This record gives sequence, structure tokens and C-alpha cells, in this order.
Amino acid sequence: MTASSDTALLVIDAQESFRQRTSDWAATANPAVLDNIARLVEHARAIGDPVVWITHSEPLSGGVFDPAVGFVRVISELGPGEDEAAVTKTTINAFTSTDLQARLEGAGIRRVVICGIRTEQCCETTARVAADLGFDVEFVTDATTTSAIPARGGLAAVTGDEIMRRTESILSARGFATITATRTRTAATAAA
Repeated sequence: MTASSDTALLVIDAQESFRQRTSDWAATANPAVLDNIARLVEHARAIGDPVVWITHSEPLSGGVFDPAVGFVRVISELGPGEDEAAVTKTTINAFTSTDLQARLEGAGIRRVVICGIRTEQCCETTARVAADLGFDVEFVTDATTTSAIPARGGLAAVTGDEIMRRTESILSARGFATITATRTRTAATAAA
């Protein structure tokens, strides 16, 4: 990975696996997620920020995240560039089971911009670990999405929108990330 700036866009788990869960995908909390990710990717490319495509894999699981099934690939509309880094993880965050930290540090990256699928899961967890590793983190909430969690086992149901708001509140209030929106991120860096 080469970089002309100290910022990288991490596109987390924007992969076909999620679309294979059709009812879950149809009920996504943020139907604009793919458009917003595409805008961030286009902008990062235009200003010379490297884009890192991260996918989640569960080998031998037989499910939609099993690479043998064929859905552990970036959603077709997003189309990673040939020169862009691709990392496959087997943990919730993008660092523990990959060489992502070494790649970023080797390219002089100090700030990561996070977008992708499952706001509170892989995106939030990656943001927290990135902050712990010393990276400055921008979390682009409207370029993430999740789905509702139904009530069960005596626990309350949580809507996808509630999850997204909770994630950005906690990441910001606890100092893990600066929260931003696609429009703000692309406008601010375009003017720089």
C-alpha cells in the first residue's frame, strides 16, 4: 500500500454475504449506505487517500461468510481498484486477525476513516481498536448500516436506528472517534 496522505479509508464488510440474508438486508437501517460508501471511495481516490477493502470470512462454517460458498467478496457496485489493498479478517475487528496495522503504519497512515456494514459490530469494534492502536479515527455513520435486534431472552428489542445513534454517541463521548457524515467528510477534504 502506498499513500500520498496520512489518511486511509477503511471499507469494512461491504460484501455480498450480507445481501444473501435477504430479509435482513431489506430491513437495513440505512438504505443509502452503498451510495454513501461509493461517494467516500470516489472522494478518497480523488484526493489520494488509499482505500482498504476489508471482508469478513468464517471458513468451514457453511454459511454466507464461508469463502467456499462464494459470497465473501466486495459488493459488486463498489468495485475495488486493482491497486487498492484487500484484507480478509476472521475476527470482528479488522486488526486482530490481519496485518492491517502493519500495512497502515508502513504507509505512514495516522488517520483512518471508517465505513461499512454492521455499524455496532465490525465498524465500531474496528474504530475502538484503531483508537487503542494510536490512530485518529473518523467514523462516517451514514456510510454504515445495521439491522434491528429483536427482543429475546428477557432483553429489549433495539431498532437499527437506535443502534446507529448509540454507536456514534459512545464512540464520540468516550473518545474513540470523531463522528462525521459523508457530505461533511467529502466537502471538508475537497476544500483542503
